[in-house]
Amino acid sequence: MRSLNLFIKRLIDIVVSFVAIVVLSPLFAIISILIKLTSKGPILFKQERIGKNGMVFKIYKFRSMIVNAEKIGDGLSIKSENDNRITKVGKFLRATSLDELPQLINVLIGQMSLVGPRPPVTYHPYKGYDNYPTWAKSRFQMRPGITGLAQVRVRNSVSWDDRIRIDIYYIEKFNIWLDFKIMFMTLLKLFKREHIYSEDMQLNSIQKRM
Repeated sequence: MRSLNLFIKRLIDIVVSFVAIVVLSPLFAIISILIKLTSKGPILFKQERIGKNGMVFKIYKFRSMIVNAEKIGDGLSIKSENDNRITKVGKFLRATSLDELPQLINVLIGQMSLVGPRPPVTYHPYKGYDNYPTWAKSRFQMRPGITGLAQVRVRNSVSWDDRIRIDIYYIEKFNIWLDFKIMFMTLLKLFKREHIYSEDMQLNSIQKRM
């Protein structure tokens, strides 16, 4: 039964990501133009993340901050939406999560899924896949997602280890109906903005949200 659910999950990923990219292509174009007109630098932000089975891949996002932002001000920490390193267009993209749209490309080519554990950067919370505790490595048994159970339940309000435990719970309880529930909850969350920024954690680092 799990194999069938995984097959359906991948089929949905392919169909939905392809259709979404085609339908949203005018929006992609508009966002790209606005980014180029309002700030210097590339349209897309690319960064290495850890994916399924510990494989490293490059995630795609619309750039929402100035170039080399991690070397200015608070460094890797982003404490509020008023951080002057965030571009004017970037504030809107981050608030609406439109900066995440290019990840549909990652989904289409099989590096990510619509739903799954969020892919961590290669150096945080642990430096590389091999340095994750044995219990935590099970979160990499499935493709990482654009959204996930931890995103809709706690987002950035808890420690990484607590988020990993929620990711593992998702993997253990996975079925296609749970994915549909998480996608629905994600849509509801888009109208709320709690837990986006945290002053005592670096879960919202530039590398995660730029």
